[in-house]
Amino acid sequence: MSFLSFLLGQKKTSANVAKERLQIILAHERVGGGNNSPDYLPALQKELMAVISKYVQINPEDIKVQFDRQDSLEVLEVKIEMPQR
Repeated sequence: MSFLSFLLGQKKTSANVAKERLQIILAHERVGGGNNSPDYLPALQKELMAVISKYVQINPEDIKVQFDRQDSLEVLEVKIEMPQR
């Protein structure tokens, strides 16, 4: 979000809000170290479910969130099984 849009009060989309939250969470984990399984994953999964449910009907079991570390690489994997149309 730019400073100008902040001053003008432009409305953010839910996708942008989710992206910003994810960036904050990942930045926090990089600074704080963390362990192999961050404690924010269940909350992240719930928020993803809430956002996706606004647009399509989906079961909670259809969203899988995993976090892996390999040397200096951190991978956040999100798998979402979308219903057939």
